[in-house]
Amino acid sequence: MSSSPLTFYNSLTRSLEPFVPIDPRLVRIYTCGPTVYNYQHIGNMRAFLFADTLGRVLRWKGFPTKHVINITDVGHLTSDADAGDDKMEKAAAAQAKSIWEIAAHYTAAFKGDVARLNIDPPAEWTVATDHIPQMIEFARRIEQDCYLIEGGLYFDTTRVPDYGSLARAVSDAGESRIDPVSGKRHPHDFAIWRRSPPGEQRQMEWDSPWGKGAPGWHLECSVMSLQHLGHPFDIHTGGIDHREIHHPNEIAQNQAFCRCDDTGARLWMHNNFLVDRGGKMSKSTGQFLRLQTLVDAGFHPLAYRMMCLQAHYRSELEFTWENLAAAFTRLKRLVIARDGLRARDDGTREGDAEPYLARLEEAVGDDLGTPRALPVLDELLADKRLSPATRLQALGDFDAVLGLNLTTLTRTELRVRPVTAIVTEAEIDAQLAARKEARAAKNFARSDEIRDALAAAGVEVMDGDALAWDWKLAL
Repeated sequence: MSSSPLTFYNSLTRSLEPFVPIDPRLVRIYTCGPTVYNYQHIGNMRAFLFADTLGRVLRWKGFPTKHVINITDVGHLTSDADAGDDKMEKAAAAQAKSIWEIAAHYTAAFKGDVARLNIDPPAEWTVATDHIPQMIEFARRIEQDCYLIEGGLYFDTTRVPDYGSLARAVSDAGESRIDPVSGKRHPHDFAIWRRSPPGEQRQMEWDSPWGKGAPGWHLECSVMSLQHLGHPFDIHTGGIDHREIHHPNEIAQNQAFCRCDDTGARLWMHNNFLVDRGGKMSKSTGQFLRLQTLVDAGFHPLAYRMMCLQAHYRSELEFTWENLAAAFTRLKRLVIARDGLRARDDGTREGDAEPYLARLEEAVGDDLGTPRALPVLDELLADKRLSPATRLQALGDFDAVLGLNLTTLTRTELRVRPVTAIVTEAEIDAQLAARKEARAAKNFARSDEIRDALAAAGVEVMDGDALAWDWKLAL
């Protein structure tokens, strides 16, 4: 790969910055992972697709990476601030299961979605409850910057320089959505350790110098990133919602721990929201869009990946079924184009694909500009000046960056059966065989009758296409 520079947007400075690794031999990345009290909605998954694209670009550029994603199984309240119940405790009570069962089930579901979206697994999954002793020790180290109230140990945010600079929160009004907690000195202060309420036993609680209880949510990421990546590491990623409270609190803890101005990471990168105007993106209502919802409607999971790649990660992206269908169609066309090249490939290498690879590098090197990279791929596949073998080889580079599985994905795999389908694949094949016989006998009325019956059942007959048929998806 060439020495063309990488430029990323640093949320801390609100500016584009050339990427210079701390150690070129290993770029260290930390991503805030899920709280495993429920399935992840597709808006949550956008953050992991963004982080995956970041890692893919770095590795394609020749930088080995160590990527850590945490699993939060304790400490995260129903509010991102300091009020409400623990999400895990609440889910366990609602489902009459243990927290450990809840965590195991939803962790497995999340990792399943990661695999279906072709997200490369991180070097390490770190689990919050595996790090309780380290969290207590970290809290001891910063205890001089904290104070004890009835609810537990709280961090005094006036003890660190420029608190909230990541979120640009410079006044109490800027953090007005943080609910008040009795005894807090300042509205921004946050829990390091939460005491269990008197007379109440939590499913997850531990002894500590500040009473029996559980760690605050923000403490977890500081501790796990420090242990597994060291401070400072190269890049910290997360959703833009983390930029307002969670990440400023992480930074404050890190600065108190090191007794310095270091935030813990050189770059803080955040993806923007996925917006559903229909209002079904939030898990709080109990009705939300998850990856399985899209699959049940007949969409391959990689159609969602394509939809995300078509927008810049820092841009708000609106989810509609029409947008998803358009992305799915684009993905299918890429697979068809690849199949066409393979059918004509005689192994001859003719033409130079380097200009296309240079344009790919320029696009993704400019703050992960995947929307600019996709049209370059379309041009590459259509360029008849290059032999099929040359184009297919270059396709491998694009696929390494975009993660669409274009080197292995088949059209049959893209034909996802909707849960509403009323006919089986075997019945469809039988009807198509009967239609072929009718056409051979020049019984075109019968042929049209079978085609129309299949259409009424949600099946599109595709004469002259090797796939023969596909599902017609209802939007």
